[in-house]
Amino acid sequence: MIQKSGSKMKENIRNWLHIAIGCFVNASGLIMLKHSEIVTGGTAGLSLSLSSLLHVQFHYIFALINLPFFIFSYFYMGRSFTAKTILSIAFLSLFSGADGALPAFSIPPLIGAIAGGAFIGAGLITLFRNDASLGGATILAVYLHKRYGINPGKTNFSFDLMVVLTSLSVFSLTSGLFSALSIAVTSGMLSFYKRRKTNDEKTKDDSLPSVTTLR
Repeated sequence: MIQKSGSKMKENIRNWLHIAIGCFVNASGLIMLKHSEIVTGGTAGLSLSLSSLLHVQFHYIFALINLPFFIFSYFYMGRSFTAKTILSIAFLSLFSGADGALPAFSIPPLIGAIAGGAFIGAGLITLFRNDASLGGATILAVYLHKRYGINPGKTNFSFDLMVVLTSLSVFSLTSGLFSALSIAVTSGMLSFYKRRKTNDEKTKDDSLPSVTTLR
């Protein structure tokens, strides 16, 4: 009994360590996009654009947009997933805050779009593997993937594309194009993760003995 409890504790610690690493990698990608002057996707990017359009403070819009997603997550994804998602957002905010301690620097938009998108994609995959997300459309992406097998990359791309189109009324067209490239990189990584996971599951099923063999 004690051995079983210790094993579960180690598994939980490993799970949270992976979530923290995923958030750190994601925060690194967001910092890259920021210093490349590229629009951020997700609910953060949408909130930033609407904040400028509606002249309402960012955190009010951000909380209002995320609230329906958290309610949806609680009822359809469970308390554990929702709790992990909320804490993942807290981790992301903590790690992103470290940007203020960094010296001023800039990254070429093309490099920032590709590298930033790749980091964000890797971070999201790590969170998805550990039954967590970063709120907003990522909750929807996980749900649609688990419930209907819909590629999470397509869900992410569709939502972030809407964010970029909204941001064009506030930011430049060039910034919007580089943002689209960044989103394509992130979504491509999520799509690759989905295909690989599906192939692994098929391989696992094929390795099981058939009903005829068992007889």
